[in-house]
Amino acid sequence: MTTNAQTVTALEAQHVLQTYQRQPVVFVRGEGTRLFDDSGRAYLDFISGIGVVVLGHGHPGLAAVIADQAKTLIHTSNLYYHPLQGQLAAKLASLSGLQRAFFCNSGTEAVEACLKFARRYWYSQGVKNRTGYVALEHGFSGRTMGALSVTANAHYRDPFGPLVPGVTFVAPDDVAGLEAAVNDTTAAIIAEPIQGEGGVRPLSPDFAAAIARVTKNTGTLLIADEIQCGLGRTGRPFHFQAFGWSPDLVTVGKAIGSGIPIGAALVAEHVAKQIFAGDHGTTYGGNLLSTRAAIYVLEQLAGPVAANIKTVAPVFEQRLLALQQKHAVVRSVRGAGLMRGLELAVDAQPVIDAALKSGLLVNRTAERVIRMLPPLTVSVAEIEEAVGILDGALATVSVEGSSIEVKA
Repeated sequence: MTTNAQTVTALEAQHVLQTYQRQPVVFVRGEGTRLFDDSGRAYLDFISGIGVVVLGHGHPGLAAVIADQAKTLIHTSNLYYHPLQGQLAAKLASLSGLQRAFFCNSGTEAVEACLKFARRYWYSQGVKNRTGYVALEHGFSGRTMGALSVTANAHYRDPFGPLVPGVTFVAPDDVAGLEAAVNDTTAAIIAEPIQGEGGVRPLSPDFAAAIARVTKNTGTLLIADEIQCGLGRTGRPFHFQAFGWSPDLVTVGKAIGSGIPIGAALVAEHVAKQIFAGDHGTTYGGNLLSTRAAIYVLEQLAGPVAANIKTVAPVFEQRLLALQQKHAVVRSVRGAGLMRGLELAVDAQPVIDAALKSGLLVNRTAERVIRMLPPLTVSVAEIEEAVGILDGALATVSVEGSSIEVKA
């Protein structure tokens, strides 16, 4: 099948709902850490579908598993058993310490499930007024109505109000504010250990400890939102483990299928005991194709991929810190493992555009942050190549007061 960029964009402009501001490139093929556009040009992919394609593009093992399952059995619905949900749930329990899993189709759906399960937990025990949530400023949990209600950015929220009531937002460095916000009407706190869309912002150890202390002292449930930072991205199975948290609920998405749509809400046993048949459901969630793919992905993440992360992540950090030393426009290097952000003194978009022109895919978040989420199979050589392109892209901008000067 041949494609033409002009034809693709024209057809989309006529028939696709215009909810995305796409970069001016049409991709038709991928291999490893490379994507190829309709003219055959290669790009180094350091966003991997927003942290999704953790095994890289065109992974032969994953492709074989998907093909085998597609010709065997794809879907039966949750009216019946099949062999794979239990296997995947057991693997996730081993990685997370949470005994049970509810499978869905995306990270946003996992958030919706956890918000429901938190309320059901209290309702089942006769505590019907414990329905509120505490969420964090800069946090992002999704765009459906419940997930949007615990997402802080007014740009996402305001056109769709009124949202789910009873949500209090706290700054992610305000321990006193957190302590004041949680009371006997709070069902759960939801927090990303590293805020992704909010600018690759790791929670501080002090604030993470405060969350653990407040939830323990008040009985409030803790939802760890691991959709972007979980499943090996930071060098651990889940980043909440870096804080010593024991969350009651964990959201999983993005990486778990390496491109096959699947999400999961992980549920601790004491919460699961308060959830009953009919409380939640999904048609597609946990079907054979998605769970077969996810089992394969987790097997890879636990083996060769985990070893690769340990090798390449320190190199990535060192090279980014060197960029900070070289370019005054770079204010900080954020994140952990292979989840990194460069905070700039200026809007990041000109750097994103310059990188794209030079064959590197990164993206802009929180206006001034260059976010990088390469496949977890990325090599040291590819990191060196990407940082070299970023070096050139950063050299095209400089700080002049509070404005951007684009160099000729």
